[in-house]
Amino acid sequence: MGSKGRAERLICSAFDSGRGGGTRKVKCPADPGLEVASYMVDFTEGDDYVSWSSLGTGPVAFTPSGAEFTISRRGQSPTIFTNWYFFFGQVEVHLRAAWGTGIVSSVVLESDDLDEIDWEWIGGTADQVQTNYFGKGNMTTWDRGGKSDMGDTQHTTHNYTIDWTAEAITWYVDGAAVRTLAYENALGGRNYPQTPMRVKLGIWAGGDPANAPGTIVWAGGETDYSKAPFTMYVERVKVTNHNPAYSYAYMDYSGTWGSIMVNNEDDGVSDETKGDFVVGDNGIVTESNIHGAAPKNETDARSSGTGSRANGAGAPPPSFTTAAEHSGSTQPPNLSATSAAKRGRLFDWGSGLVLAIAAASVTVAFGAV
Repeated sequence: MGSKGRAERLICSAFDSGRGGGTRKVKCPADPGLEVASYMVDFTEGDDYVSWSSLGTGPVAFTPSGAEFTISRRGQSPTIFTNWYFFFGQVEVHLRAAWGTGIVSSVVLESDDLDEIDWEWIGGTADQVQTNYFGKGNMTTWDRGGKSDMGDTQHTTHNYTIDWTAEAITWYVDGAAVRTLAYENALGGRNYPQTPMRVKLGIWAGGDPANAPGTIVWAGGETDYSKAPFTMYVERVKVTNHNPAYSYAYMDYSGTWGSIMVNNEDDGVSDETKGDFVVGDNGIVTESNIHGAAPKNETDARSSGTGSRANGAGAPPPSFTTAAEHSGSTQPPNLSATSAAKRGRLFDWGSGLVLAIAAASVTVAFGAV
């Protein structure tokens, strides 16, 4: 599939959902899967250049403080995302949000058909975190967002965890649940995020004067770039994958979890979607600007069986509840892959392609459905 497949995946993401949230008949290519039940990276020890790609403008530096996402001037929005997808599980991120009026720090889980689960921090409000979700890009309802008051988010590292199952999504701060969304409460499940996701970490200026007035108000006001730099620090990320796989394929256009095929055979998707890393202003940099050995990260071995959740699937902490077993055709897949994860190179997100897809996204968002 190579570069063509990667472009198709971006186009699928841009064109699959209409303004009202209904999916269009655009066939998405298979997503490369997280082939193990548990993945962890400690960014205070360096970058994991095998598992993450960069997107957006502005560097991400890796220092003893963690991954540093910095806006130092207008037009920057440093972002990284996993080169693989996972299908139900938990995502745990230890971070400090950025300060600054209009500056938005974010942790986003996003699928190809625009299912999304979010954490967001507004730089002018240090004692609050926001949660949100989308189903197939549907933005016609305005009751999806939530706010949770808490301690200092900008000078103290907190553990922000999302527990995502076929039945409910729960957001946790330092192990305490702050919000739960049940499947049936998201437009009867139609607006419920339920397709394979990748993890995106980034920072952007919601208060940029070029943004829509409503966005600027939501972000807390217009950003004063003379007060830069604004930095978000991410120390560690852990992902527990309930359905390890080589790849995940959309079998129809419904966007339901039941339509996702979990592929445990090597179909080449994982390798072909990986490209080269770029070191520089639009890429990921370390303190020495040299990619050495990957940092210490943990991946547990896959079991040799299929058809049930592997023993090493990463049992969630006691505060979590996993998906209950379903019956009949409504049971979500819980298959474990059977061979070692392959390593590859990350994809260099060329600015031309990104701009083209961004333009296409705008056309879809505001054009006729």
